[in-house]
Amino acid sequence: MSVQAMKGGAVEFLTKPFREQELLEAIRMGLDRDRARRQAEDALRTLRERFETLSPRERAIMIEVARGRLSKQIAGDIGISETTVKVHRSNLMRKMKIRSLTELTRIADKLKLGQEQPLSS
Repeated sequence: MSVQAMKGGAVEFLTKPFREQELLEAIRMGLDRDRARRQAEDALRTLRERFETLSPRERAIMIEVARGRLSKQIAGDIGISETTVKVHRSNLMRKMKIRSLTELTRIADKLKLGQEQPLSS
C-alpha cells in the first residue's frame, strides 16, 4: 500500500498511530517540494520567453554554439562572415541574459535545444 502511495506521488506514508509532529513534517515537506517545483517551472518559463525573443538566426546560432561549434564553423555552414556570427552571438547572449558560454550550454540543455537539427548536413 505504501509503495502504491509513493508511486502515486505521495510525499510521505504515515502509519497509524502517528504523532501530530510527523503529520506536520510531512505537510511541510510536501509544501517545500511544491514550492521548489513551481520555482523551477517559473525559471524554465522565463528562459523560454527569452528564447522566443531571439530571431531565427540567433536561435540557430545559439544551438550551434551550445553544441560547441566555433564561430568560424557556423559562419561557413550558414554562408555569412565570422564577424556576423559573433554579432548574433553577442545579441543572443544579451537577450537571454547569459554571461558565459558555460551558462549558454546549461540553458540550451534546460530548453532541450540539442535535439534540433544541425545547420550542416
